[in-house]
Amino acid sequence: MGTQGKIHVASHFDSVDPKVDFVANEEAILKWWEDNDIPARYRALNDDKEKKFSFIDGPITANNAMGVHHAWGRTYKDLFLRFRNMQGYKQRFQNGFDGQGLWIEVEVEKEMGFKSKRDIEAFGVGKFVEECRKRVDRFAARITEQSKRLGYFMDWDNSYHTKSDENNYTIWHFLKTCADKGWIYKGRDVMPWCPRCGTGLSQHEIVTEGYQDITHESPYLKFPLIDQGHEGENLLVWTTTPWTLAANVAAAVNPEYTYAKVEDRGEILYFSKSLVESLKRDHVLTDEAKVIGEVKGSELVGLKYRGPFDELPAQAETIDQHRVLAWDEVGEDEGTGIVHTAPGAGAEDFKLGKENGLTPIAPLDQNGIYLEGFGEFTGKSAADVKDMVFASLKEKGLLVRVNKYTHRYPVCWRCGTELVFRLVDEWFINMDEIRPKMEKATNEMNWYPEFGKARELDWLKNMQDWMISKKRYYGLALPIYACDCGHFDVIGSQEELKERAVEGWAEFEASGASPHRPWIDGVKIACSECGEPVDRIQDVGNAWLDAGIVPFSTIGYKSDPEYWKEWFPADWISESFPGQFRNWFYSLIVMAAVLEDSLPARNVFAYALMRDENGDEMHKSKGNAIWFEEAADKMGVDVMRWTYSRHNPASNLNFGYKTGDEVRRQFMIPLWNIYSFFTTYANLDGWTPGDCSIPVSFGFDAEGTKNAYESWTMPKGEGFSELDRWILSELNQLIAKMTDNLENWQLPYAASEVEQFVEDLSNWYVRRSRRRFWKTEGDKDKNAAYSTLYTCLTTLSRLLAPFTPFVADIMFRNLVADRIDSAPDSVHLTSWPKSNESLIDEDVMNETRLAIRLASLGRSARAQSRLKVRQPLAEFIAEVRHDWEHFALAKIENVLKEELNVKAVRDASAMGGLLGFEIKPNLRILGPKYGKQIGEIRNALQATDANEIARASEAGEIISIGGFELESDEVLVERIALENYAVATDAGYAGAVFTVVSDELKAEGTAREVVRMIQNLRKTSGLEISDRINLWMSCSDDVTGALMTYSDYIAAETLAENIDLGAVLSDDALGIAATETLILDDDSTITVALEKA
Repeated sequence: MGTQGKIHVASHFDSVDPKVDFVANEEAILKWWEDNDIPARYRALNDDKEKKFSFIDGPITANNAMGVHHAWGRTYKDLFLRFRNMQGYKQRFQNGFDGQGLWIEVEVEKEMGFKSKRDIEAFGVGKFVEECRKRVDRFAARITEQSKRLGYFMDWDNSYHTKSDENNYTIWHFLKTCADKGWIYKGRDVMPWCPRCGTGLSQHEIVTEGYQDITHESPYLKFPLIDQGHEGENLLVWTTTPWTLAANVAAAVNPEYTYAKVEDRGEILYFSKSLVESLKRDHVLTDEAKVIGEVKGSELVGLKYRGPFDELPAQAETIDQHRVLAWDEVGEDEGTGIVHTAPGAGAEDFKLGKENGLTPIAPLDQNGIYLEGFGEFTGKSAADVKDMVFASLKEKGLLVRVNKYTHRYPVCWRCGTELVFRLVDEWFINMDEIRPKMEKATNEMNWYPEFGKARELDWLKNMQDWMISKKRYYGLALPIYACDCGHFDVIGSQEELKERAVEGWAEFEASGASPHRPWIDGVKIACSECGEPVDRIQDVGNAWLDAGIVPFSTIGYKSDPEYWKEWFPADWISESFPGQFRNWFYSLIVMAAVLEDSLPARNVFAYALMRDENGDEMHKSKGNAIWFEEAADKMGVDVMRWTYSRHNPASNLNFGYKTGDEVRRQFMIPLWNIYSFFTTYANLDGWTPGDCSIPVSFGFDAEGTKNAYESWTMPKGEGFSELDRWILSELNQLIAKMTDNLENWQLPYAASEVEQFVEDLSNWYVRRSRRRFWKTEGDKDKNAAYSTLYTCLTTLSRLLAPFTPFVADIMFRNLVADRIDSAPDSVHLTSWPKSNESLIDEDVMNETRLAIRLASLGRSARAQSRLKVRQPLAEFIAEVRHDWEHFALAKIENVLKEELNVKAVRDASAMGGLLGFEIKPNLRILGPKYGKQIGEIRNALQATDANEIARASEAGEIISIGGFELESDEVLVERIALENYAVATDAGYAGAVFTVVSDELKAEGTAREVVRMIQNLRKTSGLEISDRINLWMSCSDDVTGALMTYSDYIAAETLAENIDLGAVLSDDALGIAATETLILDDDSTITVALEKA
């Protein structure tokens, strides 16, 4: 056999129930893995190898239990790790948990019933931070167990945490490096702000997942002009954020647009000319509104107006600044073409105001509450004042109309609260000098899917400076010490902080606390500029700092530089691309560019989003989210993993139980049925791996050497058939293709190749080899069939190990591990199969593929004619496309005869083609053109060679008939079947069966139907496959005569020792024997009775 070690030649396979419970099997194999330490042995498999493959895990947020969308990404990670492990690469199996930041805080606030930051501070920041850490640890433990259920073989005792001291202090080093290069600064800007969480949100967070469709009440209002000559005239302004009107400073127009001067309701209004009709439709203007003039936007620039809330104390400094500004960003697809500008309450407004020297009015505190100076609004939430705003405007005669308006509006991605925009001081990293390094790194990385690179580069081109501060509690303590003298210091390590501390270090060190608030807040340093004691700013860091540093913090960048160099940059990373282009991938690239001017990873494997089966977003609130445990218990993990693996990761995955059922039916069960078939017949025949004539090898070989299987050549005279040669060729090509596709991250191609192979193995190889397994004598032909199928199944178990680790190991243990002494006891301790190139026969594969294609066409043609499969037919005619296929037809003739139950196979080219042409006038075109002459054209078409017209039409030539000159599209060319033939076509191929059935063929068909009925009767009678029987058949004399010719055939097919044709069955006989009756097409009957011989 060519294997290493001894084989239990007398050991039969465990019986395999075709009615499989995949979930129960998975639970059993999980326990076996644990009892036998398989995951740890798997991870240690390549500890002695030189070649490495480095993976850095994008940390999963330890904040909730896993959903099926988490399982999707973790399946990819486990799959590629397993593949490389089987290839003999030394790897790090370190899982990551993201465990600090706003997402944790929000969930703890919900648990504690907190409504705002004030509740946290009343509870105590230290106690709150501890609750956050407890939640992280609780869910990290739960996710660990869920991941084990997924079959994810990571080093679960060595997971990294972003909340760890090592991670936080390494970020300090990064920030110190940025500060030393002059890239960190404190900036004043208007930022999107969550009033519920009391913190700003960065550009990354907003763009990624921060918008929802929301309907707002949006007012149209007047800004009265006050310049001489414009008395009684108004600017018509529109806003979707009425709370910002109290902070209005200016209005903006596009200087290039044309603005209408409109009289309506006795007042003069200016707005974009293009919007007159839409404003009438929306009932902002009356139907009587009349355009009385036009001006360019540039003519409005500089005009002054009276603001809507000039009476407020907060407006005192800006009343004189109320004027019209020029801004080319003003659009006219909605609104009025005149934009209300509040520099203290809008990001674009702030920038415009800065350019024009406006004083920003900042109306809100961190909780979204109006500050002093805003009259009746002071102390009110911005979310609650719209009715007050409308009432005030109406009282002043400024309100024109309020309409409902649905638009995409930013919300907090964690708590869902609508954002406001606040003028705040935040800390930023200036990206100008870093950007070119990042673009270089991005271009050097390989992105899968390929469009990932373009997306990342586009983001880098348009990104703003990185806001790194958050006014929260549980997160990275930013190591920034800002002095009142205007200078700030950034601390780069724990050691530097200890060295520079002037107060609080002893207490901090003695407490053993991590560098988190509030403990780190007690440490002061001396300002390096003026020497005064300085507190750390109270801000915490952007959470993507935490995850972006992991290629440095998790592999000893500071503590073990030599070890770090072995594993950096990573060979690959993987996360979902819609958000991570702007978040994790971005932060990785930033940090690698700053610290090492390097790419963080050579390959990025990304995937899209999961939706429910209807394509809708999954949400707990919608009731369509699926938790991991639920899916694992209901559909099984292997089914889940195969569903993920076969999907194109570049597109969204519509996931659900119907999808899982389809995968189970179409792939998992056919695979299991082949496995069950093999073990059943092998045990009946006493066949064991010791009888296998094909060598096996499961271990790791030295580079450049061939194992026993790779070196094996198929011997002559050992019973190997054309079918064996074909399926072994397909198997070895499958190995080569899968290896190539997995090495190039083309996962769905690898999966589809396995699916095709399993289908071919089941529906062609096993089905066409059944008689070799069924026959009683044990010869070389039967042994070759067993050896071939055994090799296919054992190789499949290894190829599938990274994809479906449970069923793969179940098959391997039964077929190999429990039978062969030297074999590893788990498939996950074996090597990746290598292809035996000498067994790949392109000619055999092409011929068999042609046979499969033509057989499928023949069956489709049969189905059209409603002729039963068991009814023999006179002939099958094949129409093929390529020259070599005409020669191949002769080689596969016998196969097609068997497959299609026909007596002859013919090449359509020998009879001038299988399909004829029917030519008709195109009445839609010719009718209007020729009228009553259509009849003449129809007659002329019928009198002309249809083949010639079809050729001319296909070539786009003028068709000359009966004095008419017709364009190629003025005739309709249809393919029609020859008389008495049923035809099926596909991709240029065609197959036809002759539908006239002779009496002789009809008799043979009846015999085949009788065999089918007897086989069913054997099953329902509980007979074993090998049991022999006695048969009695009661039928008319005509049928008896017809069947007599086929009695030997019936006996051989049904293992009948005796057949009594034309028997008269007594009631007593019918009562004892198993019986069934077949009704023939002419309504005559055949009654069969059988008993075990």
